[in-house]
Amino acid sequence: MKVDILAVGIHPDDVELSCSGTLLRYINEGKTIGLLDLSRGELGTRGTAKIRDEEGKEAARRMGAAFRENVDMPDGFFQNNPENVQKIIRILRWCRPQIVLGNAPHDRHPDHGRASKLIYDACFYAGLAKIETTWKDGSPQEKWRPENLYYYIQDYNLKPDFVIDISSTIEQKMEVIKAFRSQFHVPEASEYAEEDQTPISGSDFMAFLKAKARTYGRPAGYEFGEGFVASRVLGVGDLFALD
Repeated sequence: MKVDILAVGIHPDDVELSCSGTLLRYINEGKTIGLLDLSRGELGTRGTAKIRDEEGKEAARRMGAAFRENVDMPDGFFQNNPENVQKIIRILRWCRPQIVLGNAPHDRHPDHGRASKLIYDACFYAGLAKIETTWKDGSPQEKWRPENLYYYIQDYNLKPDFVIDISSTIEQKMEVIKAFRSQFHVPEASEYAEEDQTPISGSDFMAFLKAKARTYGRPAGYEFGEGFVASRVLGVGDLFALD
Protein backbone atom coordinates (compact mmCIF):
# COMPACT_ATOMS: atom_id res chain seq x y z
CA MET A 1 0.00 0.00 0.00
CA LYS A 2 1.32 3.41 -1.00
CA VAL A 3 -0.55 6.69 -0.62
CA ASP A 4 0.29 10.30 -1.40
CA ILE A 5 -1.28 11.74 1.76
CA LEU A 6 -2.03 10.17 5.14
CA ALA A 7 -4.50 12.17 7.28
CA VAL A 8 -4.35 11.34 10.98
CA GLY A 9 -6.83 12.25 13.73
CA ILE A 10 -7.09 11.29 17.37
CA HIS A 11 -10.89 11.09 17.02
CA PRO A 12 -13.02 9.78 14.18
CA ASP A 13 -14.36 12.90 12.38
CA ASP A 14 -11.33 15.13 13.21
CA VAL A 15 -10.05 14.74 9.67
CA GLU A 16 -13.46 15.17 8.04
CA LEU A 17 -14.21 18.38 9.93
CA SER A 18 -10.83 20.00 9.41
CA CYS A 19 -9.20 18.94 6.15
CA SER A 20 -11.55 16.76 4.10
CA GLY A 21 -12.06 19.57 1.58
CA THR A 22 -8.33 19.43 0.85
CA LEU A 23 -8.31 15.62 0.72
CA LEU A 24 -11.27 15.60 -1.68
CA ARG A 25 -9.54 18.11 -3.93
CA TYR A 26 -6.48 15.90 -4.27
CA ILE A 27 -8.53 12.72 -4.67
CA ASN A 28 -10.36 14.46 -7.52
CA GLU A 29 -6.94 15.22 -9.04
CA GLY A 30 -5.92 11.56 -8.89
CA LYS A 31 -3.92 11.43 -5.65
CA THR A 32 -4.33 8.56 -3.19
CA ILE A 33 -5.39 9.27 0.38
CA GLY A 34 -5.29 7.15 3.54
CA LEU A 35 -7.04 7.83 6.86
CA LEU A 36 -5.80 6.91 10.34
CA ASP A 37 -7.82 7.26 13.54
CA LEU A 38 -5.78 6.95 16.72
CA SER A 39 -8.78 6.24 18.99
CA ARG A 40 -12.43 5.24 18.54
CA GLY A 41 -13.77 8.38 20.23
CA GLU A 42 -15.39 6.27 22.92
CA LEU A 43 -15.57 9.15 25.42
CA GLY A 44 -17.73 11.26 23.10
CA THR A 45 -21.08 12.39 24.50
CA ARG A 46 -23.12 11.04 21.58
CA GLY A 47 -23.05 7.65 19.91
CA THR A 48 -20.73 4.74 20.74
CA ALA A 49 -17.37 3.48 19.54
CA LYS A 50 -19.12 0.89 17.38
CA ILE A 51 -21.41 3.50 15.81
CA ARG A 52 -18.50 5.82 15.11
CA ASP A 53 -16.57 2.95 13.50
CA GLU A 54 -19.47 2.42 11.11
CA GLU A 55 -19.80 6.15 10.46
CA GLY A 56 -16.07 6.42 9.79
CA LYS A 57 -16.25 3.66 7.19
CA GLU A 58 -19.10 5.43 5.47
CA ALA A 59 -17.22 8.76 5.54
CA ALA A 60 -14.17 7.07 3.98
CA ARG A 61 -16.40 5.57 1.28
CA ARG A 62 -17.96 8.94 0.48
CA MET A 63 -14.52 10.53 0.34
CA GLY A 64 -12.95 7.83 -1.81
CA ALA A 65 -10.09 7.09 0.61
CA ALA A 66 -7.85 4.10 -0.10
CA PHE A 67 -8.21 2.84 3.49
CA ARG A 68 -9.18 3.78 7.02
CA GLU A 69 -7.17 2.25 9.89
CA ASN A 70 -7.53 2.56 13.67
CA VAL A 71 -4.77 1.84 16.19
CA ASP A 72 -7.03 1.73 19.28
CA MET A 73 -5.40 4.21 21.63
CA PRO A 74 -7.61 5.05 24.64
CA ASP A 75 -9.65 8.17 23.98
CA GLY A 76 -8.68 10.90 26.44
CA PHE A 77 -6.04 8.84 28.23
CA PHE A 78 -3.52 8.01 25.51
CA GLN A 79 0.11 8.80 26.23
CA ASN A 80 3.10 9.77 24.14
CA ASN A 81 5.04 6.59 24.87
CA PRO A 82 7.10 4.13 22.79
CA GLU A 83 4.16 1.77 22.32
CA ASN A 84 1.89 4.43 20.81
CA VAL A 85 4.65 6.00 18.74
CA GLN A 86 5.38 2.60 17.21
CA LYS A 87 1.69 2.06 16.40
CA ILE A 88 1.84 5.11 14.15
CA ILE A 89 5.28 4.20 12.79
CA ARG A 90 3.92 0.86 11.57
CA ILE A 91 1.19 2.62 9.59
CA LEU A 92 3.65 5.16 8.15
CA ARG A 93 6.05 2.45 7.02
CA TRP A 94 3.20 0.43 5.55
CA CYS A 95 1.57 3.17 3.44
CA ARG A 96 4.68 5.36 2.92
CA PRO A 97 2.97 8.75 2.49
CA GLN A 98 4.74 11.76 1.04
CA ILE A 99 2.62 14.12 3.17
CA VAL A 100 1.04 13.63 6.61
CA LEU A 101 -1.76 15.83 7.93
CA GLY A 102 -2.24 15.80 11.72
CA ASN A 103 -4.17 17.33 14.59
CA ALA A 104 -3.85 21.02 15.49
CA PRO A 105 -0.86 21.77 17.78
CA HIS A 106 -3.08 23.81 20.13
CA ASP A 107 -6.83 23.53 20.50
CA ARG A 108 -9.83 23.53 22.85
CA HIS A 109 -9.80 19.75 23.18
CA PRO A 110 -6.62 18.71 25.03
CA ASP A 111 -6.40 15.48 23.01
CA HIS A 112 -5.71 17.43 19.82
CA GLY A 113 -2.49 19.11 20.96
CA ARG A 114 -1.17 15.92 22.57
CA ALA A 115 -1.95 13.91 19.42
CA SER A 116 -0.20 16.56 17.32
CA LYS A 117 3.08 16.01 19.21
CA LEU A 118 2.66 12.24 19.07
CA ILE A 119 2.21 12.37 15.28
CA TYR A 120 5.27 14.62 14.93
CA ASP A 121 7.42 12.22 16.96
CA ALA A 122 6.22 9.20 14.98
CA CYS A 123 6.96 10.89 11.64
CA PHE A 124 10.53 11.56 12.78
CA TYR A 125 11.25 8.20 14.39
CA ALA A 126 9.77 6.29 11.43
CA GLY A 127 12.88 7.36 9.53
CA LEU A 128 15.32 5.73 11.97
CA ALA A 129 16.46 2.29 10.77
CA LYS A 130 17.42 1.16 14.27
CA ILE A 131 13.79 1.36 15.39
CA GLU A 132 12.58 -2.02 14.19
CA THR A 133 8.91 -2.73 13.48
CA THR A 134 6.93 -5.50 11.82
CA TRP A 135 3.62 -5.42 9.96
CA LYS A 136 0.51 -7.44 10.85
CA ASP A 137 1.79 -10.51 9.02
CA GLY A 138 5.10 -10.43 10.89
CA SER A 139 7.14 -9.09 7.98
CA PRO A 140 9.89 -6.58 8.88
CA GLN A 141 9.37 -2.99 7.76
CA GLU A 142 11.82 -0.60 6.18
CA LYS A 143 12.33 2.91 7.50
CA TRP A 144 10.23 5.70 6.00
CA ARG A 145 9.98 9.39 6.84
CA PRO A 146 7.31 11.58 5.19
CA GLU A 147 8.63 14.60 3.33
CA ASN A 148 6.22 16.98 5.07
CA LEU A 149 3.93 17.12 8.10
CA TYR A 150 1.24 19.79 8.25
CA TYR A 151 -1.29 20.40 11.02
CA TYR A 152 -4.90 21.13 10.10
CA ILE A 153 -6.75 23.80 12.06
CA GLN A 154 -9.61 22.66 14.29
CA ASP A 155 -11.76 24.55 16.81
CA TYR A 156 -9.39 27.41 17.66
CA ASN A 157 -8.80 29.86 14.82
CA LEU A 158 -5.03 29.50 14.58
CA LYS A 159 -3.09 31.68 12.16
CA PRO A 160 -2.40 29.47 9.13
CA ASP A 161 0.97 29.24 7.41
CA PHE A 162 -0.91 28.54 4.20
CA VAL A 163 -4.47 28.05 2.95
CA ILE A 164 -5.75 25.48 0.45
CA ASP A 165 -8.56 26.43 -1.93
CA ILE A 166 -11.52 24.08 -1.33
CA SER A 167 -14.12 26.07 -3.27
CA SER A 168 -14.65 23.15 -5.65
CA THR A 169 -15.12 20.57 -2.87
CA ILE A 170 -16.96 22.40 -0.08
CA GLU A 171 -20.28 20.70 -0.82
CA GLN A 172 -18.62 17.28 -1.04
CA LYS A 173 -17.00 18.01 2.31
CA MET A 174 -20.36 18.72 3.93
CA GLU A 175 -21.76 15.42 2.64
CA VAL A 176 -18.76 13.52 3.99
CA ILE A 177 -19.21 15.11 7.42
CA LYS A 178 -22.87 14.10 7.47
CA ALA A 179 -21.78 10.45 7.48
CA PHE A 180 -21.24 10.98 11.23
CA ARG A 181 -24.98 10.95 11.86
CA SER A 182 -24.64 10.50 15.63
CA GLN A 183 -22.40 13.54 16.08
CA PHE A 184 -23.93 16.29 13.95
CA HIS A 185 -27.31 17.68 13.00
CA VAL A 186 -28.60 15.39 10.26
CA PRO A 187 -32.41 15.89 10.07
CA GLU A 188 -33.10 12.35 8.90
CA ALA A 189 -31.06 10.83 11.79
CA SER A 190 -34.08 10.74 14.11
CA GLU A 191 -32.62 7.91 16.19
CA TYR A 192 -30.21 10.41 17.77
CA ALA A 193 -32.72 13.21 18.40
CA GLU A 194 -33.06 12.42 22.12
CA GLU A 195 -29.35 12.19 22.87
CA ASP A 196 -27.57 14.92 24.84
CA GLN A 197 -26.75 17.99 22.80
CA THR A 198 -23.16 19.16 22.31
CA PRO A 199 -21.56 22.31 20.83
CA ILE A 200 -21.32 20.51 17.46
CA SER A 201 -24.73 18.79 17.32
CA GLY A 202 -26.89 21.88 16.86
CA SER A 203 -28.64 22.82 13.63
CA ASP A 204 -26.37 25.87 13.22
CA PHE A 205 -23.08 23.94 13.23
CA MET A 206 -22.97 23.10 9.53
CA ALA A 207 -23.52 26.76 8.66
CA PHE A 208 -20.70 27.64 11.06
CA LEU A 209 -18.33 25.23 9.28
CA LYS A 210 -19.03 26.82 5.92
CA ALA A 211 -18.63 30.31 7.39
CA LYS A 212 -15.28 29.27 8.88
CA ALA A 213 -14.15 28.00 5.48
CA ARG A 214 -15.14 31.35 3.98
CA THR A 215 -13.16 33.15 6.68
CA TYR A 216 -9.98 31.19 5.92
CA GLY A 217 -10.45 31.42 2.18
CA ARG A 218 -11.16 35.13 1.91
CA PRO A 219 -7.67 36.56 2.72
CA ALA A 220 -6.16 34.20 0.15
CA GLY A 221 -8.69 35.18 -2.51
CA TYR A 222 -10.67 31.92 -2.35
CA GLU A 223 -14.38 31.48 -1.76
CA PHE A 224 -13.71 28.64 0.70
CA GLY A 225 -10.43 27.53 2.23
CA GLU A 226 -8.82 25.26 4.82
CA GLY A 227 -5.87 26.52 6.85
CA PHE A 228 -2.77 24.59 7.84
CA VAL A 229 0.18 25.14 10.18
CA ALA A 230 3.58 23.88 9.01
CA SER A 231 5.83 21.80 11.25
CA ARG A 232 8.93 23.49 9.83
CA VAL A 233 9.97 26.56 7.85
CA LEU A 234 8.70 26.28 4.27
CA GLY A 235 10.95 27.12 1.35
CA VAL A 236 9.63 28.94 -1.72
CA GLY A 237 11.30 28.07 -5.00
CA ASP A 238 9.60 30.71 -7.11
CA LEU A 239 8.00 33.97 -5.99
CA PHE A 240 5.86 34.04 -9.13
CA ALA A 241 4.32 30.64 -8.29
CA LEU A 242 2.65 31.99 -5.14
CA ASP A 243 -1.07 32.80 -5.25
